Amino acid sequence: MNVADTRTVPRRPVDVTLMGLGCAQMGNLYRVTSYEESAGAFRAAWDAGIRYFDTAPFYGFTRSERRLGTMLTDLPRESYVLSTKVGRVMEPDETVGEEEDGYVQPLPFRPVYDYSYDGIMRSFEASQQRLGILKPDILYVHDIGRMTHGDKHEHYWSQLTDGGGFRALGKLRDEGSTKAVGLGVNEWQAIRDAMEVFDIDVSMLAGRYTLLEQESLPLMDECARRGVGVVIAGPFNSGILAGNKKFNYADAPADVLARVDGLRKACEEEGVSLQAAALHFPLTHPTVVTIVSGARTAEQISSNVAWFSEEIPTSFWQALRARGLIAEGAPLPRKEA
Repeated sequence: MNVADTRTVPRRPVDVTLMGLGCAQMGNLYRVTSYEESAGAFRAAWDAGIRYFDTAPFYGFTRSERRLGTMLTDLPRESYVLSTKVGRVMEPDETVGEEEDGYVQPLPFRPVYDYSYDGIMRSFEASQQRLGILKPDILYVHDIGRMTHGDKHEHYWSQLTDGGGFRALGKLRDEGSTKAVGLGVNEWQAIRDAMEVFDIDVSMLAGRYTLLEQESLPLMDECARRGVGVVIAGPFNSGILAGNKKFNYADAPADVLARVDGLRKACEEEGVSLQAAALHFPLTHPTVVTIVSGARTAEQISSNVAWFSEEIPTSFWQALRARGLIAEGAPLPRKEA
């Protein structure tokens, strides 16, 4: 496969490359990333043919949007696809610390959850200013769900439904301020619930449909039936499928480490790199339009592109299925990659 090949979001005029660049690292995720490093990663992605870029106000407390916008606005608007997110309003706050929510040296803007009509519109308009781009192609509602909000979930969910948050998304789509709308979440259940109350076009699902984890398969199948596209973020599951021991942004538990070890051994026996398998697998589901992986440096981009381009024989996937490492019913490639 080639990262520059494209797929189209069902029902919407948005063509995305098979690999996109996630830009949380531009916001100093886990460590300081210089502007030069970020620009180098961006240039490497562009040179490789990647044309889909995803960011959010939350990343670096507005730093990622500012950096990415500076890079993109030097390029013809029709030459790339951009997504950003709503659901947090970034309020000026001098008490923002040296490290918060995983971001080092975040900018002095405190994220405040607000999924109401006014909150969605305020967030969107502020993103327009930071990016320097009036019409992002895709707009996601960021981090809504029971696991994220706990006992406050019903409150925030009602902001989307009764408080007009979904209505704001529909207005922005209908007036042409964005081409497609949906959710950007780590919880597949939130996408399922949203589909029952609002006509979403495409959603970003992070870490929940990967080589390591396929519990969300029923949702994926339902999205395919309804013509809802899915963008798979975090195909390495916080990096555990790329060589570290993190899972869901924390140290991986023993059962996850054991499953990864089983996948790694199977890959070694079949002569396939685990990273390549992790990048290829989500794209086998018909509802998936692209995978998005973060990268801090040009070298990481080069590695991702090389893994993505690796040829994987059909027999490899059959071997994983036989070992019980891929869920029954999950689509597999039918021919040589």
